[in-house]
Amino acid sequence: MSEDLEWARVSSERGPDLMLFQVRYDTMQHPQSKDQLRRLVIESVDWVNMVALTSDDALVMVRQHRFGVGYATLETPGGMVDAGETSLQAAQRELLEETGYGGGRWRYLGAVEPNPAFHDHLCHHWLAEGVVPVQAPTPGQGEHIAVELMSESQMTAAVASGELKHALALSALSRVYELWPRPFLPAESD
Repeated sequence: MSEDLEWARVSSERGPDLMLFQVRYDTMQHPQSKDQLRRLVIESVDWVNMVALTSDDALVMVRQHRFGVGYATLETPGGMVDAGETSLQAAQRELLEETGYGGGRWRYLGAVEPNPAFHDHLCHHWLAEGVVPVQAPTPGQGEHIAVELMSESQMTAAVASGELKHALALSALSRVYELWPRPFLPAESD
């Protein structure tokens, strides 16, 4: 059945290098009509994000300005997997760099496709329990981050209010906490 859905790649060409991403244009052949259509693919290394908990179950969260939306978002720590790193090594490094927290017991929570319509990579989720402050945060040149410790109830209130709406953070958090009542019934809009 799924073989009937696969498009054949006829050709590929490189597009612009966008610093964090590389653009690729693929000419793809429709499986039924055989029409050839040019499609955009944004290539990237894999990403990581983590639910990090202190020994007293405080969540280590971050706020940072996100250029796409134009304001500071509340989210779980995370970043990109560097060449030669495993997703665990990247998660441990990113947590330390962004928050100054480290150590603890780490468990893999699985991966998601950030947007398979045009992204080619995965975002790996990790749970770190019992993390402790190890050093001062050392964010990258393009980062300015505030670290916040939150209780589970503070985090779920931030989800319910819409303050915390970063999709990948919600994906990781939902593997540890029940974030929404089931079935999910959004509030009526005015």
